[in-house]
Amino acid sequence: MYLGTFSISLAVKDLEASRAFYEKFGFTAFAEDASQKLARFTDIRELQRQLRAQGVQLEQQADESTTGPASLVAVDPDGNQILLDQHV
Repeated sequence: MYLGTFSISLAVKDLEASRAFYEKFGFTAFAEDASQKLARFTDIRELQRQLRAQGVQLEQQADESTTGPASLVAVDPDGNQILLDQHV
């Protein structure tokens, strides 16, 4: 299921550390402009498994025994809480 496109803008102290963190979520540079990011996800639970496998600490996790709406919360290298919320 394609969940659409979204954007996020954050002030960061270390661009490379932030880039490495957000690449774990599937964000990649596009259109020759490294400041622009695009991500496409299939299911929040699959993303959650991928993030944990890459060592991302999650403050809140989706219940993997369920389907449908769910969310997770991670914290980026600058202390920003990142809420990913799947509505469908």
